[in-house]
Amino acid sequence: MTATGPDFLALQVLDLEAAAQFFEQHLGLTRAPSGPPGAIVFTTSPIPFAVREPLPGVDLDAAAPRPGFGVAVWLAVEDADALHERLVRAGVQILGAPSDSPFGRMVSFVGPEGYALTAHTAAPSGPTAP
Repeated sequence: MTATGPDFLALQVLDLEAAAQFFEQHLGLTRAPSGPPGAIVFTTSPIPFAVREPLPGVDLDAAAPRPGFGVAVWLAVEDADALHERLVRAGVQILGAPSDSPFGRMVSFVGPEGYALTAHTAAPSGPTAP
């Protein structure tokens, strides 16, 4: 059997509601009408995205230097520069100024509970995000 690629993406968080509000307020995501217990799923495509309570055995308080360290989470946005401006106005910690990459215009920032996230506007022609 061979995997065909990512099918679902979820960030484990301690404060489920605060994390969901971050993605709604700053990235404009919309909650799906329903989801599994302990999770808030958003209406994203092509891959469903959610925030969820930690799975058994996951200690987010012990995550160093931050949860998800070493994992790259990229979210597609219509305008990375406009998102950067919105995040700065909201006081969100920016990890890098908007810049061009092989995947398009990108900006990296700190999301809920310290997750490092990157938002990018796809290049007109070229590779998709890693």
